[in-house]
Amino acid sequence: MDIIEASQAHGAVLAVLHAQSFSVDDLWDEAALKQLLPMPGVVTGLAMLGDQPAGFLMIRCVADEAEVLTLCVAQAFRQQGIARQLLAWGVMEAQDRGADHMFLEVSVHNAAAQALYACAGFVQAGKRRAYYPDGSDALVLMRSWGM
Repeated sequence: MDIIEASQAHGAVLAVLHAQSFSVDDLWDEAALKQLLPMPGVVTGLAMLGDQPAGFLMIRCVADEAEVLTLCVAQAFRQQGIARQLLAWGVMEAQDRGADHMFLEVSVHNAAAQALYACAGFVQAGKRRAYYPDGSDALVLMRSWGM
């Protein structure tokens, strides 16, 4: 598997991948993704298995902080360690950009994602009540590597 840095040219591919991982209420379409990609501090890793896009991670780095904006893996490529590798790539990218910690939100109902993040060293730092459109809560997770 290779991870390449995605650009606006990958907007349609990213939208297809995102649609396989999120509900209609949480979906980011091609236009939204193309708007985010060139924003300052945003970097997106696109996992490729040969010529097949398998998943992507989008992070935003500002000063000493990084935030996972989204992480998704195509249904056909799940349970193969792709999300773990994308997350590791994102941490390295954040470190290279001067971040010493990373935050993300994850649904209280997404046990698989919570397990992935725990294995990657993330711990709960808070909770956002009614964070998602369906009214469900999000856990705020953080991983630090600086100091």
